[in-house]
Amino acid sequence: MKKEDIHLWDWQRIFIGNNPVEFMLEVAIRTLIIYLAFIVMMRFMGKRMNGQINVAELAVMVMLGAIVAVGMQLPERGLLHSIMTLVCVLVLYRSMNWWAMKNRRIERIVQGDLQRVVIDGQLDLAGMAKLRLSREQLFAQLRNDKIQHLGQLKRVYMEANGEFSVYKQEPAWPGLSIMPDKDNDMHRTEPHDAHVKACERCGHTVPADRQPHACPRCNHEVWAVAVQYEQGQKQDQERLQPVLS
Repeated sequence: MKKEDIHLWDWQRIFIGNNPVEFMLEVAIRTLIIYLAFIVMMRFMGKRMNGQINVAELAVMVMLGAIVAVGMQLPERGLLHSIMTLVCVLVLYRSMNWWAMKNRRIERIVQGDLQRVVIDGQLDLAGMAKLRLSREQLFAQLRNDKIQHLGQLKRVYMEANGEFSVYKQEPAWPGLSIMPDKDNDMHRTEPHDAHVKACERCGHTVPADRQPHACPRCNHEVWAVAVQYEQGQKQDQERLQPVLS
């Protein structure tokens, strides 16, 4: 379109465009056909596309959106072009899944792999660095799972699809609090274990009377008093919860 053809108050061009009004009905018909074709393709792609998706599946979803938009909106493009492209993406997606099923290395490349981020109540800093996962991002997820300190955790994995798998330590050990630093009221009410110190960077715990200057795991020099829920304290809190609320 030439710039002299553009006028600010040209409402017909703004709302309808340069196509005839009849094309609005054609857009509705095109949308219906592409929608039905899209549903069929999604059905053949399998249940994975309906749940949490990995990187490869996210790429397919973005491609599908670009494909269907062209067929629905451009009058000079036929629908068979878009439907054929959808079929090509379907074949590619199913082929990559079959290849990944046969070859573990291909599966890791295409779909990603899990990564451990907590081990025995301590942060796996190397694993978090690979994921570019910050402490606060991890702690926010753990708080959402009702975790208060790292001593409650045996293992935490970040799965290939971005979800976290949490395995608790029973009974819980003393560990580093994961409550927000700015919530001083919460920190004051936590049941601290004065006999154990926890590294504020990785959560490594040591006896308070043998606290080194620097953490032997991460060389961090700041320590905090560890948090520990004793069974009796936990039961008392559960009994008081209805009264407090």
